[in-house]
Order: sequence, then C-alpha cells, then structure tokens
Amino acid sequence: MKCLIFETGTTIMSAIKKSLFTLFLIPLLTIFPNQLKAQVPNEIIQSLKTGNSKTLSQYFNQNIEMVVLENDNIYSKAQAQQILNKFFTKYSPESFNIIHQGGKVDQYIIGNLVTNKGKFRVTFLLKKNNEKYFIHLFRIEEQ
Repeated sequence: MKCLIFETGTTIMSAIKKSLFTLFLIPLLTIFPNQLKAQVPNEIIQSLKTGNSKTLSQYFNQNIEMVVLENDNIYSKAQAQQILNKFFTKYSPESFNIIHQGGKVDQYIIGNLVTNKGKFRVTFLLKKNNEKYFIHLFRIEEQ
C-alpha cells in the first residue's frame, strides 16, 4: 500500500491521526476543564459568600499569613478567625465569585467579594495535606 506524501513530508495517515487527535482532545478540554485541576472545597466558597468565619477557619493552617485591610501578620488559627469575624461583621457579604485559580496540587485562588460597603479582592493559597486542603495565605484588599 502506498502512502501519499504532502509537500511538507507528512503522510495522509499521519495527517488523519493528528486531525482525529485534535478533534477529540479539544472537546474534552472544553467540556471538562475543571476536572483537570483540583477543586476548591465548596465550604470555603459558601463561607465567603455568607460571611461564616467559623466554617472558613476550619480550613486555616495552624498558622496563617493573613492580610485583612489594616491587619497584616502571621496569626494563629483562632486569631485569624477573630479578625475575619470582625471583618464580616462590619462588611456583610452579598456575593463572592472566583475570577482566577491556578495550580495542580496547591491552589492559588483570586476572587471578588461584594459586601454591603464595597468590593474587595480576596486571594488565598490552598495546600493539600493528608487529602485535606488548608489555607496558608489569605488576603482581603479593597478594590
């Protein structure tokens, strides 16, 4: 059996294989993009939407680097929960949505938090330890 060779040196069979691969790969990447990266636990997202510092703090690492407006330091889990509770008391959340996330194992998340008194950029870093995610860095900054 003879194969036709294009000017670039590619055979018809090679061109068909590349086309089929592309034909099946692109739909998979567009249909299942979130399956290719780790998922942010839904409790974290819901806690940010509702201002539930107690549930959110369950995902804090024992010590967490935190920046919430004028508070900028490394805090214990309990201190960080108090700072976040104070923030949510003053700025009641109305909505939260993720605008970007990256990473394969550790996840870096950037989102927009809309409150009764303004909009804020929320950034946090999730690291996986023993199949559970922990927040190691958490920032809330005015937009």
